[in-house]
Amino acid sequence: MSEAAASLIDKIRQRTARVGIIGLGYVGLPLARAFARTGFRVLGFDIDPHKVAQLNAGKSYIKQFPDSTIAGMREKGFEATDRFDRLGEADAVLICVPTPLTDAREPDLKYVEDSAHAVAAQLRPGQLVVLESTTYPTTTRGVVLPILERTGLTPGKDFLLAFSPEREDPGNATFSVNNIPKVVGGLDHGSGDAACALYSAVVPQVVRVNSPETAEACKILENTYRAVNIALVNELKVLYDRMGIDVWEVIDAAKTKPFGFQAFYPGPGLGGHCIPVDPFYLTWVARKYGFNTRFIELAGEVNTGMPAFVVSKLADSLNDAGKAVRGSKVALLGVAYKKDVDDPRESPSFELLDRLIAKGARVTYNDPHVSELPRMRHWPQLPAMASQAITPEYLAAQDAVLIATDHTAYDYDTIVKHSRLVIDTRNATRNVKDGREKVVRA
Repeated sequence: MSEAAASLIDKIRQRTARVGIIGLGYVGLPLARAFARTGFRVLGFDIDPHKVAQLNAGKSYIKQFPDSTIAGMREKGFEATDRFDRLGEADAVLICVPTPLTDAREPDLKYVEDSAHAVAAQLRPGQLVVLESTTYPTTTRGVVLPILERTGLTPGKDFLLAFSPEREDPGNATFSVNNIPKVVGGLDHGSGDAACALYSAVVPQVVRVNSPETAEACKILENTYRAVNIALVNELKVLYDRMGIDVWEVIDAAKTKPFGFQAFYPGPGLGGHCIPVDPFYLTWVARKYGFNTRFIELAGEVNTGMPAFVVSKLADSLNDAGKAVRGSKVALLGVAYKKDVDDPRESPSFELLDRLIAKGARVTYNDPHVSELPRMRHWPQLPAMASQAITPEYLAAQDAVLIATDHTAYDYDTIVKHSRLVIDTRNATRNVKDGREKVVRA
């Protein structure tokens, strides 16, 4: 073990190591809380000065974190800053920044590269750098490492480098950083030792793998597995719809088998930062190795086609009622990508809104967790909107109500009772008995 690794591990055990976290969003903030709770001094970095000011004032900007949580972190020494020249103060730097896709659906590593350059500008002997952002295998070694090596410092000897994929699930009250096993792959033995020691202080189990590439591939596998299986049930939803079979009832029956089956559920499309994005990272890097991931690409095609299917079902349902989409009032319920969160990243609701507006519908929305429609880089053409209150009068005035996100705050009995037509993409109205003739599953 190198002197750098041994010295850092000693600091970690004594809780004198300072942890720096780049990116204070849905991944970085829970991680900061976990380290602060365990007795580490945490310095968080973010490019948004408004977020930094809020956090330092003990205020939260993420709904799942109450202000009291941030205030508690501050009491334990947590500090946020937009001054990246302070990265040298951290003994371990964890990079938790977005890894989106370009318009051509290729990896966009701008935030990772910018972070690596910021770290390199302050890199000093003895520091550990860990990339947590989901990415394709070889990113840590092929993208981050060369940037850090330009400082003249030697990996494994002067500084330590590892990859440990985030496994955060926004809105999940059961699993968080503190009880999810952490996969860790070090660039070398000492880097792996130091990274495992760091995460062992805050998680119940560290799963060590032989390289950063294995850890990177692990996260891609986890999310591709989900994307492919969701695509399967989405495709079956379309087929069973034509056959007059209830896909939700089929899934409920199939999951009674105690082995060999795991239930996945259809929806209006994929949302969130991970599942709609990560498989395309894998297909991109596969092409560099002369391999076509046909199975994964087909799943992507199926999932990206679901918003069009939903709008088609809505149009057919309106037509059956003697109305055209153009000029019809449509209320879309839910713009967050999944229930009970305020996270709109990659939400299929934005494409649903865009398609309905393009067809001439008069669209409004409600989301109890998203008060104003955020500006999204892929949907700049969408008009500014504010969430409308769900009242009996509002519902009755709509030609169709489209349930895109099944928030538990919604009273589905009331929604169905006062609506003329309900398009349910999440099986949210499954327990509603009165007015079921007005519900169309899509």
